[in-house]
Amino acid sequence: MQFLFKTAYNDDIRFLAKTGEKVRVAIVVLFLLAAPLFLQDYYLAELGLLLVYAIAGVGLMLLTGHTGQVSFGHAGFLGIGAYAHSVLLAHGLPFIVSIFASAALAGLVGMALGRSASKMHGFYLAIATLAFGILIETLFGEWSSVTGGHMGLAVPSLQVFGMSLTEVWQQYYVDLFFALIVIAGAANLFRSPTGRSFVAVRDSELSARCLGVNVEWVKIQAFGISAAITGLAGALLAHHLTYLAPDVFGVLESLKLLLMIVVGGLGTILGAILGAIVISLLPVGISFLKGVLPAGIGQTAGLEPLLFGLIIVLVIIFEPAGLYGRWMKIRFFFETFPYYRKSSFVRQKTYLKTDRMR
Repeated sequence: MQFLFKTAYNDDIRFLAKTGEKVRVAIVVLFLLAAPLFLQDYYLAELGLLLVYAIAGVGLMLLTGHTGQVSFGHAGFLGIGAYAHSVLLAHGLPFIVSIFASAALAGLVGMALGRSASKMHGFYLAIATLAFGILIETLFGEWSSVTGGHMGLAVPSLQVFGMSLTEVWQQYYVDLFFALIVIAGAANLFRSPTGRSFVAVRDSELSARCLGVNVEWVKIQAFGISAAITGLAGALLAHHLTYLAPDVFGVLESLKLLLMIVVGGLGTILGAILGAIVISLLPVGISFLKGVLPAGIGQTAGLEPLLFGLIIVLVIIFEPAGLYGRWMKIRFFFETFPYYRKSSFVRQKTYLKTDRMR
């Protein structure tokens, strides 16, 4: 087991405090940087798509996992980023300007939604965000003069600083660049007063108010930053899809994003990344399952949402901490071997006294 001896105040907020964490992160980053050297174009494109979903997962994790605000309509922000980016590129704006403008637009819409939902909790918040997602999907379908309606909208080719990036590896490095920026930024956000206020609101709104935190403003900030990150992911996703349609950003896509953070592990950035891996592999597993099951079951409409919901329920029941929680148990086992005790992770009922006053 590795012991950390804190000798300075910065030790409490140090990023990647343990040597093992630094080594693991360095290995993963080196693998991602060298991936085009040994991966074929198909697998490289899938890895780039995984990075895009990891960005979207970090965005939703910031809102739901760290601030405690459930969202069933986050695919709407994904669509806003994708459509805005495509429209701005079609009007001649440079890639850098377009992608940040699209993220900013999604962030502003997120702040407006956060302002409306700042006084909602639980079931009512879930319904409000679900209604928002349906409204945005309908808007994409009806605003045909801008979005192309249900006929769809072609995404302009990827050009950065006047250079046309037509190769798969070039687009992959664009995805990797933004993924590293977002993950590093999110990790540092929660070492700041703003990030700590997010966690305070998640743990207990009443306690946060007593400490002087403006809960409503914190929720608006969380919705805005989360939506901006998800809009950025949507802009990158547009180049993977090459053609946009309203039904791509429907309720099923929101459910996939929610599945990502629940399965990965709520409240952790690593959980969003692990969830993105699951989301990337899940369609392959579902396709295999459809071929194995009888035709009457495998070809049934709505099989995917059913499986997504079933996986969420099973994870909540048997592994509430998700894949991140399982990874922590495995790591703790090797760190404490042979003194590991299974009872170390027995779940206990814990609550704050202030929660009784809600």
